[in-house]
Amino acid sequence: MKKLITPIALLIGSLAFSQEKKDSADAKVNEIKEVTFVAKKPTVESKVDRTVFNVANSSILAGNTTWDVLRMTPLVSVDNNDALKAEGESVTVYINDRKSVFTGKELKEYLKTIPADNLMKIEVITSPSARYDATGSVINIVLKKRDDEGLKGSVTLNNRQNTQNSQYTNFNLNYHRKNFTQTLVGSYSDNTWVQGSSFVNTINENNIITQGSTQNIYRGKNPSVSSTSEYEINDKNTVGVILEYYQGKGDNTSELESTQFKNGNFDYLRNQSQSSNSMNRTLGSNVFYKYYDKEKNRILDINLGSNYNGQSENSYFLRNTVFTDKTEIQEIGGISNVENRNYYLKVDYTQPIGKEGGNFEIGGKIDLNNNVIPNTLYGTLPEGLRTRDVFHYEDNISSLYANYSKTFFKKLETRIGLRYEYIDFKLRQDVAGTSRRDSYGTFLPNFLVKYSFSENYDLSLTYNRNLWRPWYAEFNPFLQPGTDGFFTRGNMNLLPNPSDRLYMKFGFKKKYFLSARYTFIKQDYWQAYVTEGDKIISEPTNFLGKVHKYSLYANTNQTFLKNKLTVNLGFGWNYTDNTDFNERNELREASDYLSFWSGSTNLTYTNLWNKNINLSAWVEVSNQNSGNSVANVTNVFHNISATKIFPKTQMEVSLQLMNIFGRPNFDSTTYSQIGSNRNITKSDWHGVSLTFVKRFGNQKVKENTKTDVEKNSGGGK
Repeated sequence: MKKLITPIALLIGSLAFSQEKKDSADAKVNEIKEVTFVAKKPTVESKVDRTVFNVANSSILAGNTTWDVLRMTPLVSVDNNDALKAEGESVTVYINDRKSVFTGKELKEYLKTIPADNLMKIEVITSPSARYDATGSVINIVLKKRDDEGLKGSVTLNNRQNTQNSQYTNFNLNYHRKNFTQTLVGSYSDNTWVQGSSFVNTINENNIITQGSTQNIYRGKNPSVSSTSEYEINDKNTVGVILEYYQGKGDNTSELESTQFKNGNFDYLRNQSQSSNSMNRTLGSNVFYKYYDKEKNRILDINLGSNYNGQSENSYFLRNTVFTDKTEIQEIGGISNVENRNYYLKVDYTQPIGKEGGNFEIGGKIDLNNNVIPNTLYGTLPEGLRTRDVFHYEDNISSLYANYSKTFFKKLETRIGLRYEYIDFKLRQDVAGTSRRDSYGTFLPNFLVKYSFSENYDLSLTYNRNLWRPWYAEFNPFLQPGTDGFFTRGNMNLLPNPSDRLYMKFGFKKKYFLSARYTFIKQDYWQAYVTEGDKIISEPTNFLGKVHKYSLYANTNQTFLKNKLTVNLGFGWNYTDNTDFNERNELREASDYLSFWSGSTNLTYTNLWNKNINLSAWVEVSNQNSGNSVANVTNVFHNISATKIFPKTQMEVSLQLMNIFGRPNFDSTTYSQIGSNRNITKSDWHGVSLTFVKRFGNQKVKENTKTDVEKNSGGGK
């Protein structure tokens, strides 16, 4: 850790010292000319229910995609399966307050097509109000809104050298005239991702130990385009249409070498090669109407939309297994075609109540999902594998919610909310004939209290009841081969995960924040391993048992050297009590108590030597434990970038160094009732990136939107 922080600190310190001398000299002759990208807001704002990462005027955007900036957002981390986490917990991603249809690796690929240049801020909402779906934390990505007259935009060209070379380009156009605004964003990426991993799987019965390594190379070509048309009928009424199209075409190769021992004796040596190609297409549409009365602060927001996602994949495995007395050669092919259809209607209304600062919000949403996953296997299949089946998942989620907020004595801010969700869902397999139909209703209360002792001191407390539901594909029980030589499948009997979170935060001088969080769960589903014959199978499994999580966190946001150097520093201690969880699930080898430190730092330096050079650096220390998976090492991520701006030509050149002092290494052990599985994965998020940006037109950004007013009213600040 010291090897990493020391060179970054020396770099920033030396540049700051030279900058300070330069500023003093320039002040004497009064020759300071162009100062660009000066942030009007703190880089990181710590509010009661959320942490806001203001990036609209930051040099961190240059040369990055939205996915890259998310990885550098305070409180956010990414695991080895590319799943986003907030404070270590699963999250739901919204874009401009509209829930994303993507999750997991699909979400990663989609966010990589959104240029970071289009970002205004990222909100990490750890205590969401009742207006959000029944999940845990929420990440809301807010894009820029430009409403000055004329045509403006930017074009970006990027070349990135990780293990292999990748290219990325995008354009961002905005046209505004009188009451009409049109935004068009397009991108194309040609990426190559190389990832190596090793594993040790232990089955306690007969002491079966399987160990091996894999090398995966993924190549993807991903175009995307999105269009937003907005027309203001008058100063109170606005209508608009959002259209999105994303396509991902990729091919993947994987090589496996593994050996297995039983009771200390050699069982087999296995070599496996896999090649696959895939196509993913997504089309989204949203028609919206907004009524906004600025004088009376009344807002009506109606959204009607649909999303279609189609995925097809064809994989081919060649497996060679050498035993002491024989050799088995298997050729396994797999074809999967997925179609997901989503339709929704959401209505939200907000208005003040009384004359004492009260605010009332009420709304509802109807969500319809129809998902189909046909799977086909062919070739010399191992015993126990079906050749084909079609999995169907349908649900209807209806929700009603209400929030009431009020400020008392100009010092006490309050918010209380209640959300009710009812889900009716059906699962079935055509060939196997298995099916399940279930329904349940859930009340999800939340409250928020904030008391300001003075202008410089305040204390807040929030409570949230959350419910995390399984993703539709996690239900699919079709057994398929995996790249590690094992097999994977879903589980039709998965249950949702309810949790309770209590959060307290103390702020002083608007720069320093201390927080404490307690989270309690008594039921969850996590990945586990089972055996059937000689097959080792990974599948999600219900785990019952109490888990208590505690954390203490400190954060500060500071500016130095005439507001040119901005430093955000956060550091936390986390403690988990898994005693009941491990005992009830017979996880005998897992640790009952987990304790670890985590933290992150963002540094930005604006207009170095008054030459329109911006610097940024980011460091994160994280240790990702989740359920029955425990991290064995603490990861240190870092990113350093320098951007040169040419104001007259509106061009930028950015050089970015990613994890150059150490390649990210995910090392964790997953415990199950039958044994354990340790996996070590080296990520390909490292190397050098060079970016050129050409801007044109007026780049002024509208600071506030109707959504901001709605969310920030009463207790959400």
